[in-house]
Amino acid sequence: MRGIISAAGYVPHNRLDRAKITEFFGSGGGKGTRSVASYDQDTTTLAVEAGRYALAAAPDGCSPESLWFATAVPTYLDKTNATIVHAALRLDSSAAAYDLGGGVRSGIGALRAALASNDPAVLVTSADIRTGQATGGDEASGGDASAALLVGDDSAGPVIAEYLGAGSATREFLDTWRVPGESRTRHWEERFAETQFGPLADQAWNEALKAAGLSPEQVDVLVVAGSHSRAVKAAARKLGTGVGTVADDYSATIGNAGTAEAGLRLAGALEAATPGQVIALVGLADGVDVLLLRTTDAITDWQPARSIGDQIAGGNPDLPYAKFLSWRGQVTVEPPRRPEPARMSASAAGRSYDWKYGFVGSRDRESGAVHLPPSRVSFVGGNVDDMEPAPMADLQGTVLTFTVDKLVYSPSPPVVFAVVNFDGGGRLPVELTDVAADGVSIGDKVEMTFRRLNTSDGIANYFWKARPVR
Repeated sequence: MRGIISAAGYVPHNRLDRAKITEFFGSGGGKGTRSVASYDQDTTTLAVEAGRYALAAAPDGCSPESLWFATAVPTYLDKTNATIVHAALRLDSSAAAYDLGGGVRSGIGALRAALASNDPAVLVTSADIRTGQATGGDEASGGDASAALLVGDDSAGPVIAEYLGAGSATREFLDTWRVPGESRTRHWEERFAETQFGPLADQAWNEALKAAGLSPEQVDVLVVAGSHSRAVKAAARKLGTGVGTVADDYSATIGNAGTAEAGLRLAGALEAATPGQVIALVGLADGVDVLLLRTTDAITDWQPARSIGDQIAGGNPDLPYAKFLSWRGQVTVEPPRRPEPARMSASAAGRSYDWKYGFVGSRDRESGAVHLPPSRVSFVGGNVDDMEPAPMADLQGTVLTFTVDKLVYSPSPPVVFAVVNFDGGGRLPVELTDVAADGVSIGDKVEMTFRRLNTSDGIANYFWKARPVR
């Protein structure tokens, strides 16, 4: 049996109330909220968070032999972004890591390829940061998010959703496009694309049902994902005739997550599923893909590490629109009058690989003292080179003290630094994120998150920050 072993979605903490767009410009906006990646997040860090959640909910000892990362907004070209995700998740060096990017369709395409793969376990990650011109539909309807789906055989772990079959229909036509280097996505007239998607959806739907040996009445949950809202609604109405339930989308709370939309919606459907349900995932992007899965009894024992619903409920709905524009580079505010950071050193990063990307300290074998960053010499007893790795990324900590720095360089000042005592030992001064300066107190519990510290000379410098436990 092959299918999905674990799944997760990640939704950034901040939300933009669409009404603030209307208040600011007198046009645009709308109802509800959209999720917003912070200034220190990109699609790579989003993929890391979803991957952490998916692996945390996976069976013990289940480790992917490949990692695939799909995004339409990569941090790097030429360089593989998936290797950074691989490093932050501390996967074995024998596990391959590949990018699948450029188009929104790469998200569901990577999932289908993994389901048809012979690899015992593949971690499929997808992420997107959706933006657009101020007051435009893309700005309001888009949403930043990521998804991760651990796909494999039952030899790698209990399969919670068995893969039944798939269908695809591809046709070249102009719907949406974006020139490399631009943030604006351009659109052809909506009715034209809607007429193109309709027959393709019928073709892929019928092909998938035939491959799985199912009739429409045997489909319990229909999930339709795509960035063309009119075509998505039309496909849901037509294909939803006779099926059990058409799943709600996240348009009112998260927005459309582009490359990650299909994976995010599937993860949400699995979180709400019961054994024996047939889930149909339909993706509309430069054609139509349909994947059919049936949940197994194992889904009863599977628990998401952090449900999408909980993340939606725990978000910050008060992000100022001006800050959103600043984070997106739509407006430029004066930075602190301090030197901008220098580019990171590739050789230094290579020497501290596990610490920088995996947040792995060292523990004195004799005394148990935890050293952050890792050290050769123990501060208890002075033992030399008698250390073992101490993975810290999944541990929580407590704020011992903190300071608010309004002078240090930051794209989003002020910066909050805290001294954190980690559960089980270890202390480290660390930057806090996803928190207001007046929202920190001594004694607060925090957890670690992988973020981008800065970018210089085109090089993104990644490390770990702490965020409040919510």
